[in-house]
Amino acid sequence: MSYRLVLLTCCLVFGLLGLYRLEHSGTSMETFSRATLKAGASGKDVNELQGRLRFLGFYSGDVTGQFDQETLNAVKWFQWKFGLKADGVVGGKTKLKLWKATKNWRPTAEDVPQAAGGAKAGGATAGGGTDRGQALPPSNDQGMTSRELKMMANAVYGESRGEPYEGQVAVAAVILNRVRSSQFPNTPTGVIFQPGAFTAVADGQIWLTPNPQAMRAVKDALSGWDPTDGCLYYFNPKTATSKWIWSRPQYKRIGEHIFCR
Repeated sequence: MSYRLVLLTCCLVFGLLGLYRLEHSGTSMETFSRATLKAGASGKDVNELQGRLRFLGFYSGDVTGQFDQETLNAVKWFQWKFGLKADGVVGGKTKLKLWKATKNWRPTAEDVPQAAGGAKAGGATAGGGTDRGQALPPSNDQGMTSRELKMMANAVYGESRGEPYEGQVAVAAVILNRVRSSQFPNTPTGVIFQPGAFTAVADGQIWLTPNPQAMRAVKDALSGWDPTDGCLYYFNPKTATSKWIWSRPQYKRIGEHIFCR
């Protein structure tokens, strides 16, 4: 009889301990709510999303609590880098992957949403350098974050490292021309990671380490050199299979790329 009582007591103790651990684990992991986050969302979940993405270096803006274009770009970049579908929708899989990657993240004063009129509102950098409809600053990297510069260099290297230097500047210029156009996202990262926009993103070459020449090409484009004279598209006629890109008005050829209006 006593043996059965001891066995029953042990089972009860271990059962309660397991229940406590499960409950405790669930509480620790469930930092986000169960809501799916998409562009246009707002609130505390977006605060946390922006804070965690910034902790990893994917997001460089202020924590605003607004799921804007810059946040969308950061989410897609994170999803791509971590092997998820880069659709910009923050559901259970993305939340879990983000939580696992940022276990050491803790909210700081910088993770409090900025009030209107702060250093950066609505995703625009101080000075308004990358706002829709405004020309980018004429100097090398004024108004451009180091992350944006690096990603542009990655794109130039991934897309055109075998091209003449003028052709590499031309690729950087196309990215900037798209930033200035109302038809495209208003940041270089947004332009680069727009679905289907660049081959280097599709085949993973965007993550190759760029050489100094690629960064110099980016800075020359930022300084105002545009060998394409405002073109928004380019393609390699030897490899292009899209009927649409062949239909674009062709302006000039530089190296192996044809640049289009």
